[in-house]
Amino acid sequence: MMKKYFALLLLLSGSLTLVGQGRGKEPWQDPEVNAINRLPMHAAFFAFKQGEQAMDKHQSEHFLSLNGQWCFLWVRNADERPRDFGSLTLNDKGWGTMPVPGIWEINGYGEPLYANTFYAWHNQFKNNPPFVPTENNHVGSYRRQIYVPASWRGKKVIAHFGSVTSNIDLWVNGRSVGYSEDSKLEAEFDLTPYLKFGQENLIAFQTFRWSDGTYLECQDFWRLSGVARDCYLYAREPQHIEDVRIISDVDTTGYTKGTLALELRKTTPSLPVQVSLRDRSGKSILLDKTFTGRSATFTLEGIHLWSAEDPYLYTLELVAGGEVIRQRVGFRNVRVANGQLLVNGQPILIKGANRHEMDPDGGYYVSRERMRQDMLVMKQLNMNAVRTCHYPDDDYWYQLCDEYGLYVVAEANLESHGMGYGKETLAKRKDFLRAHLERNERNVERNYNHPSVIIWSLGNEAGHGENFWAAYRRVKALDPTRPVQYERSGLEATDIYCPMYRQPHDVIHYLESKPKMPLIQCEYAHAMGNSEGGFDEYWELIRKYPQYQGGFIWDFVDQSIRWKGRDGRSFYSYGGDFNRYDYSDNNFLDNGLISPDRRLNPHAHEVRYVQQSLRPELIDGKAGKIRVYNEYFFIDLGRYDLRWEVSVMGRPVQSGVIAMPAIAPQTRAELKLPYRFPEASPYEDVTLQLYFTLREADGILPAGEQVAHEQFVLQRGTLAPLELNTLRAQSAPRLMTNDTRYLIITGADWRIDIDRNTGFIARYDVAGLSLLDEGHQLSPNFWRAPTDNDMGAGLQRKYAMWRYPELKLRSLKMQEEANQVIRVEANYILPSVGAELTLRYGIDASGHLLYEQTMHPGAKKDVPNLFRFGLRMELPKAFNQVDYYGRGPVESYPDRKHSQHFGHYTGMVEEQFYPYIRPQETGLKSDLTFFRVLDQGGRGLEVRSDRYFMASALNRSMESLDGYPKKTQQHSELIPVAPFTQLLVDSEHMGLGCYDSWGALPQKKYLLPYKEYSLRLLFSPIIPLRPAL
Repeated sequence: MMKKYFALLLLLSGSLTLVGQGRGKEPWQDPEVNAINRLPMHAAFFAFKQGEQAMDKHQSEHFLSLNGQWCFLWVRNADERPRDFGSLTLNDKGWGTMPVPGIWEINGYGEPLYANTFYAWHNQFKNNPPFVPTENNHVGSYRRQIYVPASWRGKKVIAHFGSVTSNIDLWVNGRSVGYSEDSKLEAEFDLTPYLKFGQENLIAFQTFRWSDGTYLECQDFWRLSGVARDCYLYAREPQHIEDVRIISDVDTTGYTKGTLALELRKTTPSLPVQVSLRDRSGKSILLDKTFTGRSATFTLEGIHLWSAEDPYLYTLELVAGGEVIRQRVGFRNVRVANGQLLVNGQPILIKGANRHEMDPDGGYYVSRERMRQDMLVMKQLNMNAVRTCHYPDDDYWYQLCDEYGLYVVAEANLESHGMGYGKETLAKRKDFLRAHLERNERNVERNYNHPSVIIWSLGNEAGHGENFWAAYRRVKALDPTRPVQYERSGLEATDIYCPMYRQPHDVIHYLESKPKMPLIQCEYAHAMGNSEGGFDEYWELIRKYPQYQGGFIWDFVDQSIRWKGRDGRSFYSYGGDFNRYDYSDNNFLDNGLISPDRRLNPHAHEVRYVQQSLRPELIDGKAGKIRVYNEYFFIDLGRYDLRWEVSVMGRPVQSGVIAMPAIAPQTRAELKLPYRFPEASPYEDVTLQLYFTLREADGILPAGEQVAHEQFVLQRGTLAPLELNTLRAQSAPRLMTNDTRYLIITGADWRIDIDRNTGFIARYDVAGLSLLDEGHQLSPNFWRAPTDNDMGAGLQRKYAMWRYPELKLRSLKMQEEANQVIRVEANYILPSVGAELTLRYGIDASGHLLYEQTMHPGAKKDVPNLFRFGLRMELPKAFNQVDYYGRGPVESYPDRKHSQHFGHYTGMVEEQFYPYIRPQETGLKSDLTFFRVLDQGGRGLEVRSDRYFMASALNRSMESLDGYPKKTQQHSELIPVAPFTQLLVDSEHMGLGCYDSWGALPQKKYLLPYKEYSLRLLFSPIIPLRPAL
């Protein structure tokens, strides 16, 4: 089969050359001409000159980089392009420069454009495949003189262009060399007949923003143009290995015997090839075995398996024709059996994310340093899998996945979303069949040897039809060792059921239908903005149903580009920031677990916690007994240390470290922690914290890296009752009723004013300290700055009556009690919803304020839900610190708080604001016992409740974060700092949700339907050294 396959590739390559040269159409508008003179795809490897010591291709005599500055000309419209761009006589003195790699739009040519499902020409051109517009079809022309060493004479010289969008037309020394589409895989050309050795050579190429291939590259990300990966020349000896395919499988009976099968394509069939294989330590497993045919098979006993948990790699060395090729080899078996995806016989769980190749400064060009950073963050987030959405990545990324352990769904560069899924879909058009096949073939051919690749994906959101049936059959023929998936085909032309954004009830329906395929969602848990509420619900089902094996979160990184405004301030840009006339999907590209600079977004902490594979449970808190489950499939837990800590109200009182025993995969074991239950009052929490860390470095993770954590509440303290001081004080509070604007209540060193027109507190002074910012009032609040999920569901409009509802004051009553407490009651009607609202204030001689807020629903029907039930107040900006006991230190919400431990936390107010790309609700802390806002001297205000509550303190106003009534081009970096500190306190707060960002609501239990709600708080001034009153 392999020999026939290589012969087919050669035949296909030749036929493309003839077709491209014989047709009247220009290749950039001909779907059946995707390449001219492009060399057949081969596995990603570099052939070193035999005897070279360094195995870095950049130091090889066979390597010549094309990276750097090129002479560059950009035109806006395709018909303005220079047709003689490759001519030796062309005068390019007036041209500019462009780096290679380099993206035009980031380097000052054209404007970045973001579209999700539409083509970038949406507003100017009606889809008419294979034709694309010439207007605004930017064309870039590149020219550069390259010296080719004389020592390369007699060798084959190949040009490698790693990624050029959308096509490349290559010329050398005034002669046409070839053409290529498929912008996310390398295009290689044989330059040998065109070069002058020992001299300067003119290399020129031209690329279009859009070509017929663009119809298959309608992916949900920035639509950019240029060169995105490294480009270089390399030399090959006259006789050499052109391609090597490595089949490193495992006997599935005992999983100890490996089979190493090699299939080669050579310039000369009888070329001798010397083979050696070494393990990680350098020990020879196969030593200098020689064969002359095109294939060889070796059986190896006692091999070490590769998995994402234990990514053990061998090194294969092939010596032939004066060259050395090295490949990393991992032995593993992948198959689908009994409705499950099995790796080495184990039904692994996919803890994955979709990762676009996107850099905030380089756009499509992602450096090796950035890729390593992405790998580190993925491992830190307990990820074990990645989907290369929606195209093949730079080969270095697969190398990292091999080395550090990520399962890869390797996706072909094929998405025609903008054509829809009906009869117009390109999946049903015969003239696009060749492109569907080629893009999948090239994906397999290039990435076959990577052990991390466990699944092939035929593409994304490109409809379904015969073209995908053909692609499925072709990929299965090319590689019968791996399963194939494709989401749009449902249960056809796929080995894995891989839907998008199925909610839990949909998932359960499938799982209880006795399915024959595993369910692994190719996209789920849409992480846009302040999101991932309810993510744990998915994993409860994954851990319950054997055929539900995980999924890939959408997506890994916010894709914003770092940009500078006219005022010089830097911000993260998104769709619509550059050209308001072009169609844009705004910030729908910012769905990441991490920010563009790879900082963890708050919701990433929840994902890391839910996906952790060390899963402790409490057996007996008094006796220090816990049970730890090892959710890994291939490694024991002997490599970890467990640091434990017992705290009282967040204050550590005992701690220790123990070495974890070697708990076997998929088993549990009990541990006894040597602590004594501490002394604590009935009002105090006692908690046990567990932190699991690496004893030694493990791959890219350093020694000491925390891989899992847990907290158990050993004693939940009873909340102190909310009581005012009713004891007789030196100075009883006084109620002054002679002011026409305010009810004024005073004490020895404090004053509270209640506005007669609103019923709200308008002044709160204690000991010369103003606790309420001038011009503001303490008032009820039912609104939050809508999150992206809220916006997607249209809640900013549906819930709009709760934004600033009219609170019509019906009565204001006051009472001085004998126990030195003054009470005021304000009663309201909310005409828009028909509800009644009551505010009650109790004020004692010390200026403590007992605040009660109750809403009774009326008979009106179809009243929308609330975002929250609480209050707001603005304190002077000098109150710039927070001090609280509750979940922290990261923000948390009712449906996203499991990762945040109970503890006593302090911080600056400015740190509580998280700069989501588009401003929105942020900073909430949940399950609070108390919350304090303080100045630098420790003076301020404490809030308590008779039940656990939520609060936030921000130096941005809710109004400045509010996108009502529709999204505008706002950026968190540009939101002005408020001249006050805004305190928001809630008894109820709607969840965030994570199912999707275009209509789904959070789970029902996290919604706030129109009904009765109440809030009861005690405000206590904090004044150090304040005399007793």
